[in-house]
Amino acid sequence: MRAVDVLKRRLERSLAAQSLLAFVLAMGITALFRRDQHPVVWVVQAAFYTALSVGVLSWQRRRVARSVGTDPAGVTDLGIRIRRRDVPRDPEERAAMRRLVAESLGRMERGRRWLPYYLGLLGLIAAGLLVLGAVRGSWVFPAVFAAGVASFGCWILWMRRRSLERLRFMRDALGREDERVS
Repeated sequence: MRAVDVLKRRLERSLAAQSLLAFVLAMGITALFRRDQHPVVWVVQAAFYTALSVGVLSWQRRRVARSVGTDPAGVTDLGIRIRRRDVPRDPEERAAMRRLVAESLGRMERGRRWLPYYLGLLGLIAAGLLVLGAVRGSWVFPAVFAAGVASFGCWILWMRRRSLERLRFMRDALGREDERVS
């Protein structure tokens, strides 16, 4: 097994590995934007941001696990199976998968109405930075940031479409197999 596959599997299943990655990224971003501060401040800020994000992630995982009727590790396994388009055979897993798919689709459909506002806010931030860059005479950072924001918005739309396709496929596959069994 390749090292990339091992890392990917570890990041899929381990909250500790995700926390470590979040800490390293938060520290790097903090160091990038706060070069004038002492490195201890970078570590403290990164630890705070990581603890906050891990707390929110853990709370969300427990909430979803309760609504699906399994543990957080089971939700992670079901999510991996959804991404691989692997339909479970066990009736208990099928019921949990059906609840997870219904809850995920409902959450994505509820979030759909706010998506244009989020993307519009990102566009306003990028446009504002471009205007500030024009006023100050520096175009490099605002142009790079605007390109990054545009790329991030396209990535959000692509990931949303891809997730919806996977969830709808799984919903249909679970429905078809239930009809064959009956």
